[in-house]
Amino acid sequence: MTNTLLENDIIATIGEQKYYVEVVWRNGTLIMDEPKSIEGKDLGPDPYTTLLAALEGCTLSTLRMYITRKGWVIPEIKVILNMQQELNPLHTIIKREIIFPKLDDAEMKERLLTIAKKCPVSKILENQITINTSV
Repeated sequence: MTNTLLENDIIATIGEQKYYVEVVWRNGTLIMDEPKSIEGKDLGPDPYTTLLAALEGCTLSTLRMYITRKGWVIPEIKVILNMQQELNPLHTIIKREIIFPKLDDAEMKERLLTIAKKCPVSKILENQITINTSV
């Protein structure tokens, strides 16, 4: 069984400006670019940053929904991400740190960690992905 996750396709376009990509989504345009250190103009996030931002946004939204449903008072949550790659064989490791600045309850934090791992983007990234490409 397949389930389309977006109501509309997203469409990305690049013109002649090196690395400058416009991604059109249902409600606007996202600009992606590369840093100046590799000849981009740094006008938007690079692809790695965009991928990690999707995980951060999903993690935070999932946690907020759970916290709200439980009626807990946790005013702020912060997620810090980075990733690295090992070669031969290629293996990508994403480091995710979740910070609850005003929460000291270790049991609550452990439960929230379990919930964070269930966010939909986490599930996608931790499972098999197939990219069917055509021209």
